[in-house]
Amino acid sequence: MDLFDQAGRRAAAGIPLAERMRPRSMEEFEGHETIVGPGTLIGSAVARDQIFSMILWGPPGCGKTTLARLLAKATAAHFVQFSAVLAGVRQIRDVIDEARRQREFHRRRTVLFVDEIHRFNKAQQDAFLHHVESGLITLIGATTENPSFEVIPALMSRCRVIVLDALSDEAVNRIVERALEDPERGLGGKGLGLEADARAHLVAAAEGDVRRALNSLEIAAALAAGEREDAGEGPVPITAAHVEQALQQKMPAYDKAGEAHFNLISALHKSLRGSDPDAAVYWLARMLAGGEDPLYVARRMVRFAAEDVGLADPFALTLAMAAVEAYRMLGSPEGELALVEAAVYLATAPKSNRLYTAYGQVMETIRATGSKPVPLHIRNAPTGLMKRLGYGRNYRYAHDFEDAYTPQEYLPEGLEGRTFYRPTERGYEKTVGQRLARWREIKAKALAGGRKADG
Repeated sequence: MDLFDQAGRRAAAGIPLAERMRPRSMEEFEGHETIVGPGTLIGSAVARDQIFSMILWGPPGCGKTTLARLLAKATAAHFVQFSAVLAGVRQIRDVIDEARRQREFHRRRTVLFVDEIHRFNKAQQDAFLHHVESGLITLIGATTENPSFEVIPALMSRCRVIVLDALSDEAVNRIVERALEDPERGLGGKGLGLEADARAHLVAAAEGDVRRALNSLEIAAALAAGEREDAGEGPVPITAAHVEQALQQKMPAYDKAGEAHFNLISALHKSLRGSDPDAAVYWLARMLAGGEDPLYVARRMVRFAAEDVGLADPFALTLAMAAVEAYRMLGSPEGELALVEAAVYLATAPKSNRLYTAYGQVMETIRATGSKPVPLHIRNAPTGLMKRLGYGRNYRYAHDFEDAYTPQEYLPEGLEGRTFYRPTERGYEKTVGQRLARWREIKAKALAGGRKADG
């Protein structure tokens, strides 16, 4: 009997719903069909029974642990799991010794699943590096952090990085429905329904984290069942109030996908653009009080910093990004003040949309003129053949000239002299405009002189 069967048969023994509902097969594994489906890298590896060492990288509740267990089950390997938070070098050595016994006496491979592998220090990672390389163990690490920063290069080179995204709302909804209907592992047979608005709130609040969705569903179901017993009545549906209580989070005051959502984000954006910090803070607070994801609002302000402030104040984008990171570190409610700081800064910053308009004009030009070839003099010339063909010929290295500027053409033939970026006279962009005006004057004189010489 494996872990999945045990979870199903011991549903009444205090095992959380999220654990009981873990998929028992790849077919039940929702939301990652492009990773584990037929013909995919992992799907093919399972079909050939050639599971490889890998690092599963993704947000909490996206299925990293479940996938590791399914892989071990599919290959009939000896499966060992531990957390990098609790394990040390001694535990790793015990795993290696057991892996040797499994191979020698049972001819079984060992799959070692290390949760939060980014918590291992270099010495701990080095301890099983050789054994991964020799094939004694197949390592499956799971991390919520970028493995290229947290896992040593030698180990990274021996593992494939598999990126698991947060599940879509549709996938979370299907899993919730399965939990409601399953009479063995889930809540089926308890006479509980889930009202539509309660379901929508539960799925939206989960933000792709299945564990959070199922744990909250179980608490909400217990609240509803308790009310039914107290009233001595028949089935009581799980309502939005039950879900709110389970999540400790109120339902949004507006539909995140509806008109009110877009009206409020439009009001915030236009208040920022109109340089009104009071209105900006008001609409920001309205969205947060309504249950909007603070990181959604933060992302919109990052976009605003590039689109509506631009080079009029280059620090605006830096501060907006800092607000995003501050909120990620602090969460609510502490981190919300960083969003307020960003909103006030953006509202009071000098404004310029010239980066936005320049990019739009460039895209229109590309659509109209197609993929024009790169001028020969600014092409890379790493080989002798390319040099003989004229690649890089007559290129002038800017640092060899006064003020690190020399006039030459960088746009392709037919677009020479086109101007897309036109700075305003506001903020730092005024300085940029003065610098560009000087360079463009030098370039225009040089080109005029060249035309006279040709004539």
